Amino acid sequence: MQTTSPLSALRLFLQQQGLDGMIVPRADAHQSEDCAASDNKLHWLTGFTGSAGLALVLHDRALLFVDGRYQVQVRAEVDLQAWEIHHLHNEPLADWLKTDVSAGSRIAFEPMLMVNSQYQALRATSCDLVALQSDPFDVIWQDRPAAPRGVIGEMPLDIAGESSHDKRARIAAVLAEKGADYLAITLPDNIAWLLNVRGSDVTMNPVPHSFALLSREGDVEWFVTEEKIRKLSPALLESLKVSPQQEFVARCQQIASGKTILLDADYAPVALRFAIEQNGGTVLWQPDPITFIKAGKNAVELEGYRQSHRTDGAAWVNFLAWLAHEVPAREAAGSPLTEMEAQARQLAFRQQQDGFIEQSFSTISASGSNAAMCHYHSSEKTDTAITRDGFYLNDSGGQYVNGTTDATRTLSFAPLDAQRRLHYTAVLKGFLSLIALQFPSGSQGHQLDAFARRALWELGLDFDHGTGHGVGHQLLIHEAPHRIAKKVNPWPLEAGNIITIEPGYYLADQYGIRIENQVEVVASIPGFCRFSTLTLIPIDVSQVELHLLSDQELQWLDEYHHQVRETLSPLVDSEARPWLFAATAPVRVQAG
Repeated sequence: MQTTSPLSALRLFLQQQGLDGMIVPRADAHQSEDCAASDNKLHWLTGFTGSAGLALVLHDRALLFVDGRYQVQVRAEVDLQAWEIHHLHNEPLADWLKTDVSAGSRIAFEPMLMVNSQYQALRATSCDLVALQSDPFDVIWQDRPAAPRGVIGEMPLDIAGESSHDKRARIAAVLAEKGADYLAITLPDNIAWLLNVRGSDVTMNPVPHSFALLSREGDVEWFVTEEKIRKLSPALLESLKVSPQQEFVARCQQIASGKTILLDADYAPVALRFAIEQNGGTVLWQPDPITFIKAGKNAVELEGYRQSHRTDGAAWVNFLAWLAHEVPAREAAGSPLTEMEAQARQLAFRQQQDGFIEQSFSTISASGSNAAMCHYHSSEKTDTAITRDGFYLNDSGGQYVNGTTDATRTLSFAPLDAQRRLHYTAVLKGFLSLIALQFPSGSQGHQLDAFARRALWELGLDFDHGTGHGVGHQLLIHEAPHRIAKKVNPWPLEAGNIITIEPGYYLADQYGIRIENQVEVVASIPGFCRFSTLTLIPIDVSQVELHLLSDQELQWLDEYHHQVRETLSPLVDSEARPWLFAATAPVRVQAG
């Protein structure tokens, strides 16, 4: 059991080692968004449960940096007497170190948890960065959970759409073209794609925590815990070399002399750079080519997405029809439905569907002011009633055998005030503006972002998160490299990419609104692309100021709802069908 506070334990370690401070990121050696419990040092240290952030611990101050999604949430989770809260992007750690930490201060970091781009930014400060040779949390975190050992399974070719052999040959050809001898692969989803395997180390993240080396000849050495691979076929295991996971860095150092090894500056641990350069190797700083190639889905994968969204859409409709009945009925009976009850029932509806494996992320089931926290997750402590006097936001998805889904709907169950209606309408207009857009092939996400924000900007409003993200094929819910956001994203959007469209608005301590569909980028007229919706879920129009929608926007809604109705009516439960028909009734008639 832990006998002192985590913060005190870390400060004692710093004092004993003659260090002035330490950087503790919300990261593991793979830069995973969802860490295993054993790797989530930031949560243990601070109490913060979000997926992005880092801490700087000094002897007399402790700072926690989180992004815009968590500015409200973090203040409810951490001890504000012990921690100062800063914005991860607006107040970068490097800038803070330059101005607020004395020159020459010895600031420790773990080189397996820091990527080269971060390291380079921090080197520009006047601090002395000290790379730790061992993990201090092995000592100070006395009840630290064990590392995961999730069993790895194979992805059938009829779902993957391309053999691992062919994928290896494709990537090896890229290495040869770039003059690299090896690619060091540290991203678990890239390894999963390359080898056509799926893992189970972290729930809802079907990727194996492991490392790999791919040579320009197409040979693979896979660094993975042997216990995880016991169910893999001899054919797969005989096609590569298996080595213990902990030998990865040493192996990179061993092969480095006279060789060029491709590392991704934004994802590969800087420990690899140190190892390669110490043995006379050359680092080629390039994005892992798998990341971009993986984002271009093949025909089999695309059909899998479409099928999984039809299945998931049926589960959503069954849930929403149930919710529409239960919320007013339970409230009238004096026992209102709660967020946790709703998300449990939604999961039950998904579990009834063929091919469902697990959720693709932790459901955001948020009523009232809880929805103002973009990544809120209900708990017994925060569980709130869903009532007719406010919005209810549900952001959820599923991992299916043939695809991954992600969607958000904001719902209401009785007329709301004019301000809420106006804000909901603005979010919907932003959603419609982007999802109906035709754009030049090769456009980048940041070039499209403003379309989703314009209606809010006209009201002097905005939201502090991205507008869309890539989605993996039975892989991670947030898949690099594509993203729609204000921040520059250099990757071109092309036919075959999968991404979300999800504008929102959040009024702190009052309510939150978000509407999200997953879409496929498809070819349009020559030289242009458009979005084809995958998500098939009715959009709540009960609070929309229909007179503020254009004829084009009304037409899109009607055509979309017709598609939803025709596709899902044979698939949903019979008791949900009347609700589906009502929820997808033409809006142009209502608009007059």
